[in-house]
Amino acid sequence: MIIIAGSATLQPEHREAGVTLGCEHSARSRSEPGCLSHRCYVDAEQPDRLHFFEQWQDMAAVQAHFAVPESVEFMARIRAMAV
Repeated sequence: MIIIAGSATLQPEHREAGVTLGCEHSARSRSEPGCLSHRCYVDAEQPDRLHFFEQWQDMAAVQAHFAVPESVEFMARIRAMAV
């Protein structure tokens, strides 16, 4: 199993849109082959910070995930919202 933990700190004006985008990305990712778990969390102490926790069957599934056009688009969009 491969575990990925990541985070992004959003610009305050993009918080709501970023949370929506992160949750949509996690939901879509859970439907991919080899995805065991994919969740987006809001930090209780720093509400502009999102955390992502993912579990993948193997490295091939991770590589396929990052090659999906929707994942590439998600990364670009969340970066644009981040500080």
